[in-house]
Amino acid sequence: MLDNARLLDGLNDSKKLSAKRRDQLEQLIIERALAYAVSFATAAEIDQINILQASLLAMQRAVAALNIVPDEVLVDGLYCPETNLPSRAIVQGDASEPSISAASILAKTARDRELLRLHALYPQYGFDRHKGYPTAMHLAALAQYGITPVHRLSYAPVKRVTQQIKL
Repeated sequence: MLDNARLLDGLNDSKKLSAKRRDQLEQLIIERALAYAVSFATAAEIDQINILQASLLAMQRAVAALNIVPDEVLVDGLYCPETNLPSRAIVQGDASEPSISAASILAKTARDRELLRLHALYPQYGFDRHKGYPTAMHLAALAQYGITPVHRLSYAPVKRVTQQIKL
């Protein structure tokens, strides 16, 4: 929840910003926001309810964790999480709505930190480099080392590895 009296310059879709710029903006957002919360869904939750529903669940958790009740929940995309609040989904909202841009930046920086933490636990997978995307290096690591407890079993490349192990 941004303070309209303390707007931030440079907010944009987190994917369009460098890691350095995201880190800078993250600090400003945290300092100036009226409220913020970042929540995750686990790999097991994603496997159980699918990636879209898990994303909506994480959004729902973030809204519930705010220490101020918002007037409206703005969401990037097509779908809104279930809350008791007015909500509005905005396609490409992270490029047009400052509060969605800020949320996108906080989510991306938190996810990147989580992947660095996972890299410390499982360095052979290169979580520090691919940031969770299915690079050739990560797919090769899956084939060579198998899966970890943090891999989503419903994700096609992981599913292929588990099926090969069962053969």
